[in-house]
Amino acid sequence: MNEIEFNLIDGPWIRVMDSNCNVSEVSLKDAILNAHNYKSLSGELPTQDIAVMRLMLAVLHTVYSRADENGNDSPLDEDGEDEAIYRWKALWKKGHFSEKAIGDYFETWHERFWLFHTERPFGQVAGLNIGTDYDAPKLNGEISESSNKVRFFSMYSGNEKSSLTYPQAARWLLYLNAYDDTSSKPTKEGKAKAGGSLPSPGVGWLGKLGLIYITGNNLFETLMLNLIMVNEDIVQESQNPLWEQEKVSDAERTEIALPSDLAALYTLQSRRILLIRKGNKVVSYKLLGGDFFEKENAFFEPMTVWNSSKKENDVFSPKRHDSSKQMWREFSVMFNEKGGKQAGVLSWFKNYLKGKNMIPRSVLLKTSITAVEYGDKDFFVKNVYSDSLTMHAELLSDLGADWRVKIETEIDRCGKLANIIAYLAQNLYVASGGSNSKKDKHYMEIPNVVKSQLYYRFDLPFREWLRSIDPDILDEEEKYKKQLKWQSTAQRITEMYARELVSETNDTAIIGHKEDGAIYSSPKAMLIFKSQMKKIYGEEGDKNV
Repeated sequence: MNEIEFNLIDGPWIRVMDSNCNVSEVSLKDAILNAHNYKSLSGELPTQDIAVMRLMLAVLHTVYSRADENGNDSPLDEDGEDEAIYRWKALWKKGHFSEKAIGDYFETWHERFWLFHTERPFGQVAGLNIGTDYDAPKLNGEISESSNKVRFFSMYSGNEKSSLTYPQAARWLLYLNAYDDTSSKPTKEGKAKAGGSLPSPGVGWLGKLGLIYITGNNLFETLMLNLIMVNEDIVQESQNPLWEQEKVSDAERTEIALPSDLAALYTLQSRRILLIRKGNKVVSYKLLGGDFFEKENAFFEPMTVWNSSKKENDVFSPKRHDSSKQMWREFSVMFNEKGGKQAGVLSWFKNYLKGKNMIPRSVLLKTSITAVEYGDKDFFVKNVYSDSLTMHAELLSDLGADWRVKIETEIDRCGKLANIIAYLAQNLYVASGGSNSKKDKHYMEIPNVVKSQLYYRFDLPFREWLRSIDPDILDEEEKYKKQLKWQSTAQRITEMYARELVSETNDTAIIGHKEDGAIYSSPKAMLIFKSQMKKIYGEEGDKNV
């Protein structure tokens, strides 16, 4: 076993999918230079892919802040917005990244990309001898286990479970730094240095976000669409990624200033980590809390949805995604700036890529989200999930403002439909002989189950309807017809489901059941349901069912 081993520039470790949906492992250099030949990243988890993508973006931001599209030295400056835009457009037109630019850069910084190194192991702290000790299963996000909780059914077993290959370890290293939970404790040494207490850094930085990014037709387009050359009105000229920094901090739980360039932000060390090898496998690691900063108004982070404070209108925090909701149900929060702050990557797309005609009009906007859902106090990972949504880019423009209001209105009506069918289901339960007491567990669980099922039935039709909206070609009459089409679809789906619920009740429900002095029956429940639906849409909407 060599002290210096496995260079991420040359060694295969990034999982990619080609156009035939075959998955293979390639090097960092290959993943970037041949991004146009790959469909997407294809790691074990979507959260792992975004951690890898941000590393690739850090490389690209650094390279193209110093070189033009052909690899010639041409540093950007803070007043170089026009040049930054021209450079991006030239890269998009070429359809691939410059072998000269990427090759020269990696040759210069090759020594800083060794996964195992005596002085600068990539993404780690050399010689880390304090911190929490974890075995390999905790590093593997697919089977992540605590020391006192073992998963009975796992995708791995035997040696595959107790150790990781170098490529696996490299991928999960990035994931761990980005999404680690809060289970690690501060060290006695750290407490002593800090005078008895240390601040909590919280989960890894990406775990705090409502992460959102743009997806293209291949990996090159995905990287380009998220290569934000002007972020928060700041030209991304001087970049300082982790591997270029003179020293890697080993300080525990350190509050720092919000990074001022995207390469530094994308390589933020939320954790101090050291991988431990045995033979040619990684068997464990050491971990300390690392760098963190205030998340409120951290607008330089472009890949998150924001939520305003209820107490202070000018204070915004990253809004974590809700795993129980389809992405389109959060349309207002994600895509409308009304009373809020739009994600930087969407502002880049709206104001630059579309606003300055940097991409063809035919390019659709496909946004993706991915997130980790944590348990109590972010102490452990409960779930990992992702979703995506495709729509015409003009929906983000001023031209699409009216349509954004209409879309929000229909989503709100979907919520009202979910409420009335949940009420119907509860009434049917009571009509069948059940209780309407809050102590009746089944009665109280009905709304969540029924609402979830209705939204599941709405899901694909709504996505298709949203994708069909093109603000640039629809006149007022067509807009009206388009909106009525969804209203008709939503009402039809809801009523069909309502009738299914009625058909599943017993004979008692038809006759009726008395509860708290009132008679509950399925015919009466349906009359109430239809009356409530009519109130949601009014006479005109009701006629279009």
